[in-house]
Amino acid sequence: MPATITPGTDLVQAYLAAWNETDPATRKAAIDAAFTPDARYVDPLADVSGADGLDALIAGVQQQFPGMEFRQIGDVDSHHDVCRFQWGLGPAGAEPLVIGFDVVVVTADGRVTTVHGFLDRVPA
Repeated sequence: MPATITPGTDLVQAYLAAWNETDPATRKAAIDAAFTPDARYVDPLADVSGADGLDALIAGVQQQFPGMEFRQIGDVDSHHDVCRFQWGLGPAGAEPLVIGFDVVVVTADGRVTTVHGFLDRVPA
């Protein structure tokens, strides 16, 4: 069983680390650490479940936006088993090209079980 991650900033950092990892084996380990095996991710462009679905989605986003990174924007707001946060995707140190907002449900062991994602700004 993975180490418990507190809902909040630590969880968001583990979540974003999975999205930023380009090495497939290391990414799989990051997904396993941050998400439950049956986790569901849904946003306006995707609806996937399980580690393999998440891995394929993340790999696809990395192909679409090569060399870009996800980073947290602002603070994490959390209570009970839920947290929300805004993120940006863009070149390191530059203005994000994509900005989104995720609401994450966390299990008792501190892993993500559900992500409801929203896209606030996307390239034309």
